[in-house]
This record gives sequence, structure tokens and C-alpha cells, in this order.
Amino acid sequence: MLYKQGHIYIMSNTYRTTFHIGVTSDLRTRVWQHLNREGSVFVKKYKLYDLVYYEYFERIIDAIDREKQLKRWHHDWKVNLIKSVNEDMRDLKGELEL
Repeated sequence: MLYKQGHIYIMSNTYRTTFHIGVTSDLRTRVWQHLNREGSVFVKKYKLYDLVYYEYFERIIDAIDREKQLKRWHHDWKVNLIKSVNEDMRDLKGELEL
């Protein structure tokens, strides 16, 4: 049986004070949608246009489970997770070649 791959991702505002955690099977397209103010009202409202973290999963179901886990985390835990791979919390969109 073939499984669809997936990503979880974290978008943030310029000041890194608010985060949006999402899941998608196509990270490039989803980030592009956020940048073009399509989709999430929360992302638009809080101007969360910087991709600061993402993880790849072979199976989308595993990405969904991870998203649910991260959404229960405290803000500080999310910051520590992001900084574990992106110490400066820089915008990673350039890695996606949008």
C-alpha cells in the first residue's frame, strides 16, 4: 500500500511571538498559500508569514499525529524545538525555492 508523505511546519510573525502549526502533503504550496493570504484566517490575522520550522514524514498520518502533539505544547517548548535546529529562528522559506 502506498502512503502519502507529509510535513508539519511552524509559521511565525516577524517578532516570533505567535506561532501557527500546520500539516500538509505539499510544504512548498502550503507556505506559498500562506504568503498569498490564502487559507488560514489565523495566519492572516497575526501575519505569520515566516517559516521557522518543519519536519518531514514518510506517512501523512505520522505528520498529523506530530501536529496534534505540538499543538498541545507550551510556547516555550515550541521555541526550544525551533531553536534546536534553527538557532536564530530565521525564516526558512528560501530553502523551499518558492
